[in-house]
Amino acid sequence: MRIPDPTAASVFGLPLWLVVAVGAVALFGAFQVYYWVGRRLGEALYRSRVGRRIGRERIERVENVVRRWGALAVYGCFWVPGLRHTLPWVAGALRVDYRWYLVASALGCLTWVPVASFGLYSLLWAWLSLAARSPALAAAAVAVAAVAVALFLRRRRRRGRSGDAPAASEAVRS
Repeated sequence: MRIPDPTAASVFGLPLWLVVAVGAVALFGAFQVYYWVGRRLGEALYRSRVGRRIGRERIERVENVVRRWGALAVYGCFWVPGLRHTLPWVAGALRVDYRWYLVASALGCLTWVPVASFGLYSLLWAWLSLAARSPALAAAAVAVAAVAVALFLRRRRRRGRSGDAPAASEAVRS
């Protein structure tokens, strides 16, 4: 099997490194917009459509993370899918020091975007290579992944619906 030249990788005819760099700059820009919108909205964040959809309890949990960890939470949110696009709003609403926010979001973009991009690129090409050798095996891999995601989401929804039930039953037992 021939190992491809990593510098020859491309997406839509553009070098992969350029696509990753543009993605990092775009995400960094989005994080700055999130911060300033959150700072502008402040307490109104809870009453906004996004705030109602997320839920006050969830926003308060994110607030606690930001209060405890500050700008480090901004860096960490890149690696946690549920926080990636909610924490910056909350950081703005809580008026986290913008200089630290700026550094943390820049470091997050510089580390998370390449890892995610090259990881997804590698996964896609591995699957395409598998599909070229065995379409049935590639289809089976997609089916297994779809079942795993469905089971994960089902379990998460159940846990979300019965979020208060375990605490109530534990209180009754004690």
